[in-house]
Amino acid sequence: MINPDHARLKMVEEQLVPRGITDSRVLEAMRKVPRHLFLEEALADRAYDDSALPIGEKQTISQPYIVALMTQALALRETDRVLEIGTGSGYQTAILAELAERVYSIERVKSLALQARERLDRMGYRNVAIRIGDGTYGWGNAAPFDAILVAAGSPSVPPLLVEQLREGGRLVIPVGDRHVQRLQVGVKQGGQLVVSDLGDCVFVPFIGAFAWNADAC
Repeated sequence: MINPDHARLKMVEEQLVPRGITDSRVLEAMRKVPRHLFLEEALADRAYDDSALPIGEKQTISQPYIVALMTQALALRETDRVLEIGTGSGYQTAILAELAERVYSIERVKSLALQARERLDRMGYRNVAIRIGDGTYGWGNAAPFDAILVAAGSPSVPPLLVEQLREGGRLVIPVGDRHVQRLQVGVKQGGQLVVSDLGDCVFVPFIGAFAWNADAC
């Protein structure tokens, strides 16, 4: 077994900093959260590789750089309330929980949601709520959110997520087809998203009423 603490620091210095991750709070969270604990033991030695990895149920844990890039784009403050779509293993959730006051996370796959809840509880994250369901509907009774992160590729931005974002809030989402997307960051201004582009990415499909149909994936 590699030394995970050493591997995690090396990941930050070799994968994140050279690629333009400059937010000191994001870098500190990436140094702190033990990514290997969010994977099956058989994959633990690969936890800090520069790649996405499988977590079961045809889902993945995102590449460390992508996690850091999306988190940095949200420009989180300690008082922010964040909606995450796609809890997955809970790793991105933990990163957000290090930086924000409260994280609301939605996962459509029950087994992944339960595993993530157990991991996050075991690690002491008390500022995270997890719901099982269709993330395209958002979490209306907890809105508005200061920031929304979507960890799945969508054909467009689901309209309810824009509605649930507060004015001036930030939303990060991969938009494209089922195989490749562009990572977009939008800022809500005058009730609309003003969008900029962060480059190519590949995510699992966003399944839901306002995204992809499960039968088509």
